[in-house]
Amino acid sequence: MMGKIYGYVRVSSRDQNEARQMIAMRDVNIPAKNIFIDKQSGKDFQRPMYQKLLRKLGAEDVLYIMSIDRLGRNYSEILEQWKIITKDKKTDIVVMNMPILDTRRGKDLLGTFLADVVLTLLSYVAENERQAIHQRQAEGIAAAKERGVKFGRSPIPLPECFGEVCEAWVQKKVPLQRAAELCNMPKSTFYDKAKKYK
Repeated sequence: MMGKIYGYVRVSSRDQNEARQMIAMRDVNIPAKNIFIDKQSGKDFQRPMYQKLLRKLGAEDVLYIMSIDRLGRNYSEILEQWKIITKDKKTDIVVMNMPILDTRRGKDLLGTFLADVVLTLLSYVAENERQAIHQRQAEGIAAAKERGVKFGRSPIPLPECFGEVCEAWVQKKVPLQRAAELCNMPKSTFYDKAKKYK
């Protein structure tokens, strides 16, 4: 009896587009209900749709993924998940942009060995790329900070009456609560800004 075919699609964030992966899945006639999409980082496998897919996979099913980095980016975890899918679940995996990583073919010792070598190499490359991205981001942020680029939200300008109210609070003419209300601020925000303002 033939198993079912599934597709797994992952993009790293909600604003990235999964269209290219979806077109590839439709090209191999995977039913829409059998395509599982996660929109989050590939650093680990605690992804809701991936976990749901994993529960559905069974013997003689086939799982399609566009590329090994769509499965994940953590070297040891990719290898662990590959083992769970192919050995424990007895599901075949097809990595669409890498024909050698198609477990339906070459089930003899040499085929399995070659697939394992390629998978190990690609998993290693995927994790190295993830680490390189983090390194480049950190370097970019550090360089931007040196150039004076500010990160985070711009501070909200102080109300026009702030100086006058602050002075009244400092001279104990106005209690803290009232001063905060006059400036339309929470008490703690007024207090922090007043300390810096002085």
